[in-house]
Amino acid sequence: MEMRKLIIQVPCFNEELTLGCTLSALPRIVDGVDLVEWLIIDDGSTDRTVEVALQYGADHVVRLSRNKGLAHAFMAGLDASLKAGADIIVNTDADNQYCADDIPKLIGPILAGKAEIVVGARPINDIEHFSYLKKLLQKLGSYVVRVTSQTSIPDATSGFRAFSREAAMKMNVFNQYTYTLETIIQAGQKNMTIVSVPIRVNGYLRPSRLVKSIPSYVRKSIFTIVRIFIVYKPFRFFMATGAFIFMLGFLLGARYLFFYFTGSGKGHIHSLILTGILLGIGFQTMLVSFLADLFSVNRRLLEDIQFRLRKVDK
Repeated sequence: MEMRKLIIQVPCFNEELTLGCTLSALPRIVDGVDLVEWLIIDDGSTDRTVEVALQYGADHVVRLSRNKGLAHAFMAGLDASLKAGADIIVNTDADNQYCADDIPKLIGPILAGKAEIVVGARPINDIEHFSYLKKLLQKLGSYVVRVTSQTSIPDATSGFRAFSREAAMKMNVFNQYTYTLETIIQAGQKNMTIVSVPIRVNGYLRPSRLVKSIPSYVRKSIFTIVRIFIVYKPFRFFMATGAFIFMLGFLLGARYLFFYFTGSGKGHIHSLILTGILLGIGFQTMLVSFLADLFSVNRRLLEDIQFRLRKVDK
């Protein structure tokens, strides 16, 4: 019988003050797996993050030459975990936000063969240091991701999640801000089974690195969702955008014709010019949707090739 290895990865950037607390809570024995290892991704830290990681018994340390962001660190961790022979990978944050005692619950659906990805759902309403506005934005963002990905994940921004080996091989994150939203949408697009389990959270240790301010968080989240939608549903995005612009031009043209046939068209010549511009832009945007769809098909083929190569190499 083959041994099952679980690797718990922790992306870090200047976490010397909280990493010790996080690692001391991580398990070394988990039911259903034979071996548990810890992997630290040092995202260009300038403090003692690596020293603390080794002091507390980290089995693997991946060092990035400079700070490249959470999404890049996450993907570097997945790649290193796969190379280290992980059958299941759990991702958690270095600020000890998530309760490590819930890791068995998190990997349970994967061990039972009922899921490929599991996302831990935090009790958002009960987290005291989350403001009312932040709670509202978390729920709104999760709703948008559910609609876009056609999944039923209630806490899309949770970083406490587990991946089967094959699911990790299929992951590709293009966004540089965060991996949380994109991996869920990818799972939905690639027909991977993704489920959610309720998890607990620990006390507040430090402010979020991603949410520096509410306006910044809203702006980056909207940009992330729009960009992901363009990448994964390009035909629908450009066709809908082009059709909307074309319809505006059509309505404006109909308005001009109404004035023209009632004898007052001379005063609305600017409407005719704008009509031509909008109709042209709308038509060209709809043409772009077909090209974008071809690029999307090509991307999916390349991802399939990449997945097959990863299976051969690892």
